[in-house]
Amino acid sequence: MPAGPSDAERDWSREDVLELLHGSGRSNWGRWGSDDEVGALNLVTERKRASAAAEVRSGRTVSLSRPFPSRARPGVVRPASHYTTSTPRGTGGIAGDYYGIEYHGIASTHVDALCHVWDERGMWQGRDPAVEVTSRGSRWGSVHRWRQGIVTRGVLLDVPAFRGEPYVTFERPVHGDELVKVAEAQGVAVEPGDAVLVHSGRDRWDLENPVWGTERTERGEPRRPGLHASCLRFLSDSDCAVLGWDMLDHAPNDWGIPWTVHGSVFAYGLALVDNCDLAPLAAACAAEGRYTFMFVVAPLVVEGGTGSPANPLAVL
Repeated sequence: MPAGPSDAERDWSREDVLELLHGSGRSNWGRWGSDDEVGALNLVTERKRASAAAEVRSGRTVSLSRPFPSRARPGVVRPASHYTTSTPRGTGGIAGDYYGIEYHGIASTHVDALCHVWDERGMWQGRDPAVEVTSRGSRWGSVHRWRQGIVTRGVLLDVPAFRGEPYVTFERPVHGDELVKVAEAQGVAVEPGDAVLVHSGRDRWDLENPVWGTERTERGEPRRPGLHASCLRFLSDSDCAVLGWDMLDHAPNDWGIPWTVHGSVFAYGLALVDNCDLAPLAAACAAEGRYTFMFVVAPLVVEGGTGSPANPLAVL
């Protein structure tokens, strides 16, 4: 039987994407009970954490966080506040800091909680955001439900290395079946409960193009390279618990859908780690000749929080 068209060749419709988000066998609503607020992190069991620790061989650690964005520059629309105090104490003294940050967006490395995004069918588990999200925080799916931290096996999928190109372009987004091929080429298989980290070459992009995420269409919409909606199928099929990425959803999408790959938050219950700095990890994995490791991130325990700034770590 001849193979069908690739994801890149296929003419994707709005119905195709909605089927990936909400179709039978795709959505995880009710999978862990109707009152579950943990989502796909239910797949990260004690056994899963122990097996993740076995991935540590060289002991090399790599931070996946971008610097705290406290200065205005392209891509940093709302710089974080940071000021330092210094107070004498006898013959010595003490210094302190104030941090204030609106971390969602394209500048800060952060974790998205299950209450962060929704579509017309609602938040994770179908909850009504008009009821659950208040000015004092979310009453459903808050980041404090992940207070035990995220410790699991991480898998890096290095798209630029697979393509032999420096970065992903707008004209050629990352598709789901390409991620399958990247994993095969690297000799890895994504397992249930894994953290999938997709490297698209954002930092190399910034050296040769307008800073990633700053371009706009004629209608004022964000125009950026990234992951195509077809990646939802890969995430669903692999049953991963976490998606970490440097470039986010390919935008704008063609279907008027509020969230494509970000929809994995409310559809599958995934924890998303946005704006990762993955170039150092790609270099470390290439140097060690392997693409699996222990992945660790500890969100702030903010009751009602829609997410948290984060410094994710890969431990090889």
